[in-house]
Amino acid sequence: MTTPAGIDPRAPRFAATITAVLLLAATFLALVGISTAGLQAAPLLQRALDPGFLLTVVIALLFLWSVASPATAPWGVLFRRLVRPRLAAPAELEDPRPPRFSQGVGLFVVGIGLVLHLAGVPWALPIATAAAFIAAFLNAAFAFCLGCQLYLLLQRVGIVGRTAAAS
Repeated sequence: MTTPAGIDPRAPRFAATITAVLLLAATFLALVGISTAGLQAAPLLQRALDPGFLLTVVIALLFLWSVASPATAPWGVLFRRLVRPRLAAPAELEDPRPPRFSQGVGLFVVGIGLVLHLAGVPWALPIATAAAFIAAFLNAAFAFCLGCQLYLLLQRVGIVGRTAAAS
């Protein structure tokens, strides 16, 4: 199994910046909505129509899109069409697997928050969106990708990214 073609390392940071802004808004909406008070008494439909929940669903769908089809994901397309042409070529390319894995981790984290919110668990949604925000912010501001670091750790122990043995 060969390593996939490299990607511009600035693209995941660009996507993380937009994602961090969306997650910050979702966290705010979850904090001022029913997620922190009265969630258990709220009917399922009211929980599902909560603005923080709805924005988090959109974010989860964007994460899913980035995992399923990174080449067509909106932030990557936006970067390639509008931002990259205005920048110098990157000094080096990076393996796309860790950032893609990171998108899956983001999907998992916000997905857990969504499920627990629908189940009536108070604070689950703002905690999940805040955790995802912290990870996205670290990537956007400091180029430190928590999901990528997790991928590399799992790769070292042989759980992900295994290569086929030579015949």
